[in-house]
Amino acid sequence: MSDKGERIPPAVTVIIMFGIISMLGDVVYETARSSNSQYLNLLGISAAKVGLIFGIGEFLGYFIRLISGLLSDKSGKHWLFMFLGYGMLIVVPLIGFTMSWNTIIVLILMERIGKALRSPAKDTVLSEVADKQVGIGFAFGLQEALDQLGAFIGPLIFTAVFCFTGKNGVLQYQLGYKALFIPYVVLMIFLSLVFTRVKSGNLVPDVKKEHHSEKLQPIFWVYMAFTFFCTLGFVNFSTAGYHMKASGLMSDGNITLVYSLAMAADAVIGLIIGKAYDKLKAKSGKKAGGLLVLMALPVASALLPVLVLSNSVPLVVIGMILFGTVMGVHETVMRSAIADVTPFDKRGTGYGVFNTGYGIALMAGAALMGLLYDMKMTGVIVAFTVACEIVAAGLYFKINSIVKKQSA
Repeated sequence: MSDKGERIPPAVTVIIMFGIISMLGDVVYETARSSNSQYLNLLGISAAKVGLIFGIGEFLGYFIRLISGLLSDKSGKHWLFMFLGYGMLIVVPLIGFTMSWNTIIVLILMERIGKALRSPAKDTVLSEVADKQVGIGFAFGLQEALDQLGAFIGPLIFTAVFCFTGKNGVLQYQLGYKALFIPYVVLMIFLSLVFTRVKSGNLVPDVKKEHHSEKLQPIFWVYMAFTFFCTLGFVNFSTAGYHMKASGLMSDGNITLVYSLAMAADAVIGLIIGKAYDKLKAKSGKKAGGLLVLMALPVASALLPVLVLSNSVPLVVIGMILFGTVMGVHETVMRSAIADVTPFDKRGTGYGVFNTGYGIALMAGAALMGLLYDMKMTGVIVAFTVACEIVAAGLYFKINSIVKKQSA
């Protein structure tokens, strides 16, 4: 028994622990994210307002990481930021106690702020542990898979509520939100247990930073620009979910079910792309070599609006699977790449700066697409997406060029 246990690298234990915590967190907040736009629609909120709300939420969720990343690095109190961030998930079940859209907006934004507080601290520790033992791509791929397992399971809570009650009115939505108290409590208990286990077992090494003045490399900025344009033209679920509800394309229960399907695709692609990232990195002989897995991302993103904003249920379902695939690539490669192209003492800054740009792109894209959807200009949404992805494709070739020069 002990021999078998000793074969498990300590890094894998840490990654799985964090993955389970993330899974429980996703059960809470991804459940809400799969239903928020439909609930706001039910309360009479326009697509433009919904898009702006989600856009601001995404921006805050990424911009604040710049501050929390720097503070967690300087203080070294990574667990404090994780407890604060996960603790703020309490706002999600509280949505079920109000019909005031102003209050709901505040709660939605607070959930995003909580994620911003916890993410840099967790990613920084995981990247350092994984780099030494199992490979960063594999680590974040496994993390993403466990993370999205929760995102797959969570929305099924609302699907079950709609199914068993036979209704999808305000009371059913509120019941679904309130049910999220259960996974929230389990999460906080488990987080406390994992904290005790990791600290007592010294599973996370005491990493001392090397104080040097390395700057963020050019490839960091090119990759950041690539991701910015990819994300700017990316059709957010706030728009896709609103379209499914407003057009009467499918029932509320089926919308959350389709979202769960997208999260399952996200989980699967996270594992695949993580391994591919590590293999390409090893093959090129350079840490930035893993970025070459991004080749198909602009094409996949350009196809999204044609699929998810159509009036065909099969096309929308295919589109949502593609949506999950694109998200899986972004989430896995983004966290892996930043760790690979930044020195450790700049990693908090790297995650923060990159995520700020990512958040700006999400906010601008979601707000613009919500406005265009209200104006019944779906064709313009498609054209805008294609234009953004063409720019992203050009930046991919620039990344490819830099990697080849570094490998020479």
